[in-house]
Amino acid sequence: MTRIQQQYAFLAECLKLSEIKRQTLLPVSRRRENDAEHSWHLCLMAITLAEHSNVPVDLARVLRMLIIHDLVEIDAGDTYAYDTAGMVGQAEREARAADRIFGLLPAGQGAELRACWEEFEARITPEARFAAAVDRLQPVLLNILTDGAKWREHGVTRAKVVARNQHAQDGAQAVWAHALAMLDDAVLRGVLPEV
Repeated sequence: MTRIQQQYAFLAECLKLSEIKRQTLLPVSRRRENDAEHSWHLCLMAITLAEHSNVPVDLARVLRMLIIHDLVEIDAGDTYAYDTAGMVGQAEREARAADRIFGLLPAGQGAELRACWEEFEARITPEARFAAAVDRLQPVLLNILTDGAKWREHGVTRAKVVARNQHAQDGAQAVWAHALAMLDDAVLRGVLPEV
């Protein structure tokens, strides 16, 4: 295959991201969000909230991570954030998926995107920590906007939400503090049990 044929094969494969359904619901239709919608909304959140990153970040790098980080779910599927059984083997499934999906691209380009995905997963750089913060807080926002429907369905408590997402403060302390306030309000409104 030529370079451009490889790139088009990758782009065609990535369209499958819109077929991956997440547990989170959209606020108006209450249908399940798909991974492509999630990725778009993460990018919009990063653009909007970048000023609240703990340290200045290269927004282009953050956006690059956010737009590709869930591509592995085309093969590995989406694992619900509070499904501990589903998390067993998740890293291995996603690594195999990364091998295949990024392997569709020309070697240098595929390695570059794979490295970007690995940077996001490792959360070592300021950009990765901010990207991870946005990634963790977007479903919190959707759950709040849908009156905790999926939280209630899965028996999720405020304590579980905090435990799962507290590393968001490593990338955006102010955004995390606001999320905590939204969680407190959700508890008061009765849409999220405390424990």
